[in-house]
Amino acid sequence: MKPEIHPDYHSVIYIDSATGDEWTSRSTQTSKETREVDGVEVPVIKLEISSASHPFWTGKLRELDTDGKIDRFRKRYGSKKK
Repeated sequence: MKPEIHPDYHSVIYIDSATGDEWTSRSTQTSKETREVDGVEVPVIKLEISSASHPFWTGKLRELDTDGKIDRFRKRYGSKKK
């Protein structure tokens, strides 16, 4: 292997913003936010969704509608049966 061409592979803390779950893994990702773990500064990576909160893995339907797009869709294309 050539020296000095590989990215820094280090420990990282991942946080699922939806559930608050945290776990430590290794990655090349970095972050300005850090936390001390066993005397070592470790980057903190926040995720919007992970297997702990994804509907496919949890079996629960969850709708994130911040702009009202789902309501507009339902009004426009909702059930037309009468």
